[in-house]
Amino acid sequence: MTRTRLSRTTPATARTRPHAGAGLLLAGVLLTGCGAQPGEIPLSEIRAESPSPTPTVEAAVANGTAAVVDAAAATPTAPPAPPAHNGLIAGRAFLDQERLTSAIFAVTADGRTRQQLTQPADQTRDDHPTWSPDGTALAFDRTGADSPGRIWTTSSDGRNARQLGPLCEAGAPDCVNETETAPAWSPDGKLIAFTRSWGSSDPNSEQIQYSDLFVIAPDGTNAQRLTFLTNDTPYSGAVTDPSWSPDGKQLVFSYRTSTTGQPANGRSLYIVNADGTGLRRLTPWELRAGERADWSPDGSRIVFTTYPAGPDNAPGGGIYTVHPDGTAVEALTPGPSDVTYGAASYSPDGTAIAFDQAPAGGASELYTMRADGSTVTRLTDPQGHGESRPSWGTAQPQPQG
Repeated sequence: MTRTRLSRTTPATARTRPHAGAGLLLAGVLLTGCGAQPGEIPLSEIRAESPSPTPTVEAAVANGTAAVVDAAAATPTAPPAPPAHNGLIAGRAFLDQERLTSAIFAVTADGRTRQQLTQPADQTRDDHPTWSPDGTALAFDRTGADSPGRIWTTSSDGRNARQLGPLCEAGAPDCVNETETAPAWSPDGKLIAFTRSWGSSDPNSEQIQYSDLFVIAPDGTNAQRLTFLTNDTPYSGAVTDPSWSPDGKQLVFSYRTSTTGQPANGRSLYIVNADGTGLRRLTPWELRAGERADWSPDGSRIVFTTYPAGPDNAPGGGIYTVHPDGTAVEALTPGPSDVTYGAASYSPDGTAIAFDQAPAGGASELYTMRADGSTVTRLTDPQGHGESRPSWGTAQPQPQG
């Protein structure tokens, strides 16, 4: 499969808090200091035996002016990927046709062994699984029909599930409509980054008032705020889907602006240092990057998904990689696309990528491909109600029965 490289301008920067500790959240008390001026996604079915034409620069960046660049000049020298064992791929599976209930499951990289790990109540969604660095545990979020999103952890076999928090005390002013979702375990296992959203909801756009990144210890203590993107501009957008760099020094996350954001209805990836400093935009708004991005094990590239403007889950996007400095955007999936792509996750050894995709109007399934976009393989049953959000870890299958 031929790949396309795109150039881009120097990454944009934005203001942020100088210290993560300045946003310490304890017993429902949230500091509301200065903020930063901040700132979409598609899927369908790839047929490896008859791929679509390689996406052009024009198709990848609508109305953009990206130019083809020399690969050798754009690619920085990176250390060799550390040896790692490719274990189970965790994901989210809907359990009913109406997609009101979803559980976390794990599947082997060959698709032969699949195990449901969480047991949600009816009309409860377990979502956004992320492996601990040693593969012994998973973090995920759980949202019920009448209960807000909360972070949970469970052992790799699905036992010992427990909720972290909530961070807020009932009735506290900053706990109105408060949710905690999209966890991401740090490489040293000492922190879990997540999205916290709270405040009133705009009746016109249904946008929540505030949304930013926080970190918390796996035992549910010492929660701290990292970003302040929406603090000065409430209702401007939603921060979500953090992912740590392999060295634990940075996080990449998705920012989606509202109808009142700048730009309106935009999507982009941002990077921030682990102490909350150095906030900068990674991808151009025109590319409309979103979902959970993932760093390659050697830290040299970030894989991410793009989405076309218009309704959610519309086909037409793709899966790309980019250097952490924002250069050398490269398309991995064929285009133009008639499918919708979801989150992508590198294998622990960096040789492959797991991702989800869905045909127009159909249910998503998990696939793998080589890190260069070739050799696409389906993992999950196309007759299911939808399986997505892969997280590739080192955990091994547990004995059944």
